[in-house]
Order: sequence, then C-alpha cells, then structure tokens
Amino acid sequence: MPNHRSTVVMVDVYAPTLRLARAFQEAGHPVVRVQSTPEVPPVYRGSFDTADFTDSIVHHGDLDATLKAVSAHEPVAVITGGELGVELADQLSETLRVATNGTRRSAARRDKYIQIETTAAAGLPSTRQHLATSSQNAADWHHARGGRVVVKPVRSAGNDGVTFSAHPGQTAAAYEKIMAATNIFSFPNEGVVVQEHLEGTEYVVNTVSCQGRHRATDVWRYMKISANGVADRISAAVSTHPANADRARLIEYAFEVLDALEVRHGPAHLEIMLTADGPRLVEAGIRLCGADAAYFAQLAGGESQIERTVDAYLHPERFLTALSDVPRVEHHVAMAYLTSPVTGTLNSYPLLPQIKALDSFHNVHIAVAEGRRLPLTVDDTTEPMMIGLAHSSEHVLARDLNTVHYLDGPGFYELRPPGGES
Repeated sequence: MPNHRSTVVMVDVYAPTLRLARAFQEAGHPVVRVQSTPEVPPVYRGSFDTADFTDSIVHHGDLDATLKAVSAHEPVAVITGGELGVELADQLSETLRVATNGTRRSAARRDKYIQIETTAAAGLPSTRQHLATSSQNAADWHHARGGRVVVKPVRSAGNDGVTFSAHPGQTAAAYEKIMAATNIFSFPNEGVVVQEHLEGTEYVVNTVSCQGRHRATDVWRYMKISANGVADRISAAVSTHPANADRARLIEYAFEVLDALEVRHGPAHLEIMLTADGPRLVEAGIRLCGADAAYFAQLAGGESQIERTVDAYLHPERFLTALSDVPRVEHHVAMAYLTSPVTGTLNSYPLLPQIKALDSFHNVHIAVAEGRRLPLTVDDTTEPMMIGLAHSSEHVLARDLNTVHYLDGPGFYELRPPGGES
C-alpha cells in the first residue's frame, strides 16, 4: 500500500508536464491529478491517460469539495502541472498548509497585465503597457505611444493571440480579433493588454524555487524570423554558455521578478528581453517550461527543472545545499521550431534526411505526420516539427542550425495534390 503522506498532487498535468509527474513517481511518490476545469481543454485531449495517476479529481468550481477530495490523500505537496492550474494550485496548497506561493499574488502570476504592473510597483525596470477597454482605446494608446506595439490576451500561453502591430489600425483589429476569440485553453479572452515593442535579444530563464531561494537551471536565447504574416516568430532556442556575462545579468533580474511575484516554491519560466537599457520582463509562467525543454536542459548542462523541482518539494535541504553548484556545459544545444509556409495535406518531408545527416542532429519531434493536414505556421500550436541539435562544438551547432533554417522553406514540405488525400 502506498504511503499517502508522500502523495504529490499536480493540478492540470497534461502531456507537456508528464515528465515531472513521472519523476515524482520514480522517486516513490504517488501522484494525484486534479483537473481544474470540468472538461479537458481540446488542445490536450488524447495526450494523456488518467490511469497513470493514483487518483484523478475533477474540480467543478466547488473549492470545498475539491479540498476535501485532495486532503483525503494527505499530500506532501501540491503544485501546478501547467499554466491553467496556477491559481487553483495556490488555493489548495495555501489551505492545506503545504509549501505554497500563497494566493496574494496569484493573479499576477497568471494575468500578463497585472504581472507587469506588479514588477513595476516593486521598482523593477518594466515594459510600458496599457489595459485596453475597446479597439479605439487600444488604437489611441498606440497612436500616443508611437512605434510598434505588442497586443496580447491577458491570459493565455504558447504565443496564442500575440500580435505585433505597426500602426494603430492594426492594433484596433488585433483587439477585436482577440476579444472575439477563445484562447488556447478554449476560454473566451477576458481582456487585452497593449505593450511597447521591446527591441533587443529575447531569452528564457527557467528556474526552481524553494523557501524563497532560487536556482536557474537553464537559460536559452531565442532566434526569430518574420514569416507568414507573423513578426518575431520564434524559430529556435539556443543554450547559453554559463560564462556569458549576459546570462548572469538575466538571472539576477529573473530572481528579482520572482521575488516581486512572491514565488517561493516550484518551477518558473521567464521570458526576458535584453534591451539596450537592460533586462525587461516579457512575461512569466509560474510553472514548468513546456516544449520538453527540461530534456534539452539536461543534455546541455546536466540539470533541469525536473529533478530540481522534485528536490525542492521532497528534499529541500538537498536543494538548498546545491544552490551554489557551478553550471556545467555538456553539449551546446538548440531546439529548432520549423515554420511551414504552405498548407494542405502533407505527403512527405523530402528534405528531412538532410537534416538527420547533420553532425549535431540529435532527435526530431514530428507534430504533423505524413497524410495529416499541415497548417500554416503562425504560433506554437501550428508548428510541424521540432528538431533537436546537440554538439560539443558551438561552431558546429551554429552551422547546423543555420542549415536547418536554410532547408526549412517551401521545398521542405511536399503536399498531396488536390483530390489526392486518400
């Protein structure tokens, strides 16, 4: 019989964070899954099996009922398994008096507008922004601000609904489009924030916290392209060397953001723009980084959010002792996110063998299989595949990543002719 006092509860654990659930299980701790919504969001359907968990509890909006069901397992920890579960995990962990970030800043950990306002109020350099009340109001702020702006839903993930706008008319149209749409989790968008467009290089800092102390497990530099009507589409994430001076600067700023958001426990994923005036927060997700980044973090430096999160909740003394561990470089790593410029029924990827022959080729994750509908790539959910590259030489990695980008064009995707779908 399992010791229920060792049970870990994860809210909204789906395919992107199953690796963390399995790590808790492999450490000898049963995992109970809590679903924060009555229905599974369409984006996650078919991507997980509740049989993997000791129990699966569905939250129907009655917090007392959910608390009763969760507390019966006497959990040692309650954490979120994804963006959607952040606030419910805060409520459950606070009430059950296990390690918690509390509910005081829950909204700031999910709402992108409140998030930036909170960091600014803490005295951190922050992005200028405006919470729009109408399309005209959004356009007026853009007109007064000038330049380019970014328009986004206040709550979503995966770059869903993010628009880079060059003039007020585009901003007004983006507002209307967002407010008429549902987000990636199939909820109606409840607000739109307009932010200044930050010029610089964007990075990801992934962290784990324990008792208010933070560890940066991996740092990535984004590469971007403009394609398919989307400006600044992320085409790759490249590991950064621990000796990079910018890396230390970014980590210091990331820790200040975590403190402002009162993040004391668990993983976080921060997107930060390094501008000429210093780091600026783009947005933060107080949960595990997606896209299987933890696997590639292990490949790059021998550590990731996965095992550090397990230690933070189950072996805090070990986590705190290891805070000063010197980061290592085991491989130079890149995750290349391909961008399909065409749409139709996919027949094949004729140039994929050339990518597999590259010196640094490590693996491939195909999201759109042959014979399936290939969408035009405009965001994370419409990417056809991800290519993993790893090599001992930074120069070989850079060469091969450039080669991937060179091959990723119309010739990379062979479509079936109309009427040839069968």
